[in-house]
Amino acid sequence: MIVKNVRLLMAAAAIATVMFQLKSESSVSAQPPTPPTRILPGGAFGETIRLGETLVEQTATHPLTKPHVGNALNCTSCHLKNGTDPKAATFIGVATAYPAWSPRERRVITLEDRVLNCFMRSCNGIRPPLGSKPSVAITAYITWLSDGQVLRMNAENPKGPNAVPRLAVKPESASIERGGLLYSNKCATCHGKDGDGEDDHPPVWGSRSFNQGAGLADTVKLASWLKVAMPLDETDLSDQDSLDIAAFVNTHDRPAFDLKNHLPDESRLGEYNAEQTR
Repeated sequence: MIVKNVRLLMAAAAIATVMFQLKSESSVSAQPPTPPTRILPGGAFGETIRLGETLVEQTATHPLTKPHVGNALNCTSCHLKNGTDPKAATFIGVATAYPAWSPRERRVITLEDRVLNCFMRSCNGIRPPLGSKPSVAITAYITWLSDGQVLRMNAENPKGPNAVPRLAVKPESASIERGGLLYSNKCATCHGKDGDGEDDHPPVWGSRSFNQGAGLADTVKLASWLKVAMPLDETDLSDQDSLDIAAFVNTHDRPAFDLKNHLPDESRLGEYNAEQTR
């Protein structure tokens, strides 16, 4: 009897140990991603990464990217804190997913492809040449933010491991009227009552905002982003709040999207950017 009780106690202890380990591993995996802590490399490589960060922050105004932008948005308008916010469309870990299958393009794309596609859609501009200085710099910066993380190429869609989770909401359950009231109370101070933006806060509709081909033009995608990103540093929206505001925002006009109008001349689609002396 004593032996049996001892065995039961040992089994219970083993189960408890396993449960504790699983809980600990779950807690670790649930921690928000953090950018690499290592020092940037020196020389031209480090300078390229720094340039990429600058372009992410100043996309609409920097001389290298301004010609390719057709609105008032910067990459950091959606990828908050230059892509280092752990939840709001973070860049951390993104590079590990590429090359990835893209249902929209119906082919495997690289991270550089994905960056350039954002110029056409979210920035309502013209796609920079593949291999061009801004293209390489932004891609290098995003890749650096994934340094040291496990490669996990995505065979289903071009999303990184820390992508914004899609809310389990139905678009038809949105209240545009309630969304308008919430926008007035929670959003208009920064983004303007007419959605045209204020100071450093980006426009959310109209000619200076993202076009109809951008991901956030989808109401549920916008709601999902609002849930983890807004109000800035004080996120407190419920799922329904997020959906209602997104539905209200997306009832307003924004630029149409026709792919052919956002591609450069065929001769500028790609660029050989290496020295040609050897």
